[in-house]
Amino acid sequence: MLGLLTAAAIAACSPPEGTSALLERPERVIMIGELHGTAEAPRAVGEIACAASEQGSVVVALELEDTLQPTLDAFIAAPDDAGAVETLEGSTLLNRAVQDGRTSQALLDLLMRVRALKASGRDISLHLFQPSSLSRGEGLDQAWYELNMGYLLSRARQTRPDARVIGLAGNIHARKTAFEDYPDLGVPAAGHLPARETLSLKIAQQGGFAWNCSQDACGVNPSMASYDAEARGVILGVHRLRGAPGRGQSGGFPSTVGSRPGARGTGWRPGSAEAFAFGQRQNRRWTAADRDPNPTGP
Repeated sequence: MLGLLTAAAIAACSPPEGTSALLERPERVIMIGELHGTAEAPRAVGEIACAASEQGSVVVALELEDTLQPTLDAFIAAPDDAGAVETLEGSTLLNRAVQDGRTSQALLDLLMRVRALKASGRDISLHLFQPSSLSRGEGLDQAWYELNMGYLLSRARQTRPDARVIGLAGNIHARKTAFEDYPDLGVPAAGHLPARETLSLKIAQQGGFAWNCSQDACGVNPSMASYDAEARGVILGVHRLRGAPGRGQSGGFPSTVGSRPGARGTGWRPGSAEAFAFGQRQNRRWTAADRDPNPTGP
């Protein structure tokens, strides 16, 4: 009985408001575009994946080097949490040369969340899609990188057609439409997936801070407030995005508290504020939108 109660406690989900409506949609791939280095984005992905795993199989797809897949498979399979963290020793998850915000305490918490859900009996797994194993060819531009990333992302769906894919990536990669101002970017990674099966969400910037890289250095940087600071939860609907040729993504949430990177010797350091709490004023917000494959307007 104690074991059952423990499993139930581990599996209890606390997703953002509006997640039920999100999971009622027919799309099988839900891409969440983030500003790297917040505490809230990985937490929300973990809780959305938790809620989705109550309905069926789930693949959590992350913008991490695909060459790390065996390491994270071992992490999930380790007999205990201490052993799981040991599997990460020597990997770029703990020894990243450029701390761009993708590896952080919040990311480790997400990995641990997936691991706990798996241990509780949920059919949930991790899939990595940053194309470290695929070369774009010397002299080829970002568009080829996005194509390679899109291919690896597609494998999450193709290898588990029974599962729902919940993906987290930088907000450019998670788009479904190109930027007219950046022709070298081409079609972003998510735009290479079948449009009718892919829902693209963007975390709205409502101020706060994130650990990421600016032109000068990587560290804690302010996030501009460009969306209603009082908005909360998943907001479904088409949103116009700054820099988009037309309509952007479909849906939304809050951000942004910086989550610091992990470093060898110090472990994974915590973020600078409380856990993600929807509806509280100090937690800013995100917005999501289905990046319209046929954009209109400026």
